[in-house]
Amino acid sequence: MPQPKNAMEVFKYLDKSNCRECGEKTCLAFAGAVFQGQRKAAECPKLNPEMVEYFSESMKSDRSVAPNPADQLTQIKAALTGLDLAEAALRSGGHWGQGRLTLKILGKDFSVDSQGNLSSDIHVNPWVAGPFASYLLFGKGKPLSGRWVSFRDLKNGRERYGLFQKRCEEPMKQVADTYTDLFDDMVHLFGGKKVAEQFESDISVVLQPLPKVPIMVCYWRPAEGLGSSLNLFFDESAGDNLGVEGIFSLAAGLSQMFQKIARRHGA
Repeated sequence: MPQPKNAMEVFKYLDKSNCRECGEKTCLAFAGAVFQGQRKAAECPKLNPEMVEYFSESMKSDRSVAPNPADQLTQIKAALTGLDLAEAALRSGGHWGQGRLTLKILGKDFSVDSQGNLSSDIHVNPWVAGPFASYLLFGKGKPLSGRWVSFRDLKNGRERYGLFQKRCEEPMKQVADTYTDLFDDMVHLFGGKKVAEQFESDISVVLQPLPKVPIMVCYWRPAEGLGSSLNLFFDESAGDNLGVEGIFSLAAGLSQMFQKIARRHGA
């Protein structure tokens, strides 16, 4: 049996009774929490032991094989169809009007209607659409805490931190090392805001890929025999508002976007 590619593939194995014995309001919310690494499958009292074992093993694996983008967007559309968009707008920090929920993603409008149709001022691709959907479906809408933490310090982030460094921080650092001025321009082009004084580095900004999931980028140039470094930080509430899987996808997508821009425009 292949590992689940999204929360809906977890949901189909649940009994859909919405019994709330797991502590979540619905089985769909529990499925999202399991897929994002926030909950363990064993916490569902009605899931048979075989499926508990399957999900426990599959969630440990390296999801290095990306699903077909067209299939992924189709699954996202199906998951969002029928969502209470007005409620989701209040919870997510979005805007509800004219039959659409709209969020600002890196300063650009990204919208969904009640049939799950996506539209955007930027290209609709899975690395944006996937976290967007998870944020609306499963995010708890917690206010920002103001406390910045590393990915490894988020709930269930430690076991995936090595892969996070490999897929997210290291490629972004390579772009910053090779195209430092261009990298500085890029992070500001995508709405980078000034960081608090204690977090200032050679290049340091707060990006807003989702209203309640800011990302702080801190880059230090090489100096006095020390190598360069780049670290990404997240508000402590990000684990509840998106989950580690969604955060991983968002950061990896940002990193890939910076690499593509650098290859195209770097001198």
